[in-house]
Amino acid sequence: MLTRSFTRQLGFSLMELAVVLVIVALLLGGLLVPFGSQRDIEMMRATEKSLVEIRESLIGFAAINGRLPCPAQGTIVSGIANAGVEATTGSGASLTCACAATSSPGVATIGATACANALSTDSVEGVLPWATLGLLETDAWRNRYTYHVSSFFARGVDSTQILFGASCTPTTTPTYAAFALCTPGAITVNTAASGGTILASNVPAIVVSHGGSPLGAYTTSGTKLSSAGAGADEAANVDGTSTFVSNTNIDDRLIWIPKTQLMNRMITAGKLP
Repeated sequence: MLTRSFTRQLGFSLMELAVVLVIVALLLGGLLVPFGSQRDIEMMRATEKSLVEIRESLIGFAAINGRLPCPAQGTIVSGIANAGVEATTGSGASLTCACAATSSPGVATIGATACANALSTDSVEGVLPWATLGLLETDAWRNRYTYHVSSFFARGVDSTQILFGASCTPTTTPTYAAFALCTPGAITVNTAASGGTILASNVPAIVVSHGGSPLGAYTTSGTKLSSAGAGADEAANVDGTSTFVSNTNIDDRLIWIPKTQLMNRMITAGKLP
């Protein structure tokens, strides 16, 4: 008669435990990466949704006031007077964006002194005037949005105005708007800083979220983050010019106001003929 001998093993060997730990570590590592990626995706989606709301708010502001808002000063700390408030001087027909520097033609940085007039600069840059618009201050990464507006679209409404931009001579002078149907925007959006194509031109205003690597963005403490190390495409969005880049290779997210969309809303609101 054959007999079988069975050895009962109590517990695992050190080798088996080591294998199990390696497998668990690999599984956890594989899970953590998707979780991080999912979080980035959610933050991006939240910011893109906010950008759509921002565009609607800007167009709504224009439909009510006859002009787009001026930028706010990025250097003002949150909670301090005028934080998030559009920086303007004058009122009524004499209203203009406040500028720290003016070049002719060129881009002015929002500041404390008056831009001489809409012809003194092509456009003005600062941060989104969130308090003026009643919006959130920051994107999902808790940095402020850069806001850039063409000067002719952000000045006071003046029924005696005779200048509306290059090659723009309206048949009827607008009574309830700072700009005319033919007023050109100063902003251009390309697919790349070099060798790309034009996505949009003649743009009245643009808003930029600088994403998870917020090079050149303003923080809530009024500090502008360094843009050192930015690639050419990201650098184009913080170089102080009126040319921007939008593509999926950078984490910047941009939204702009197409001129046709703005003009249609202004006509519907009775601000333009």
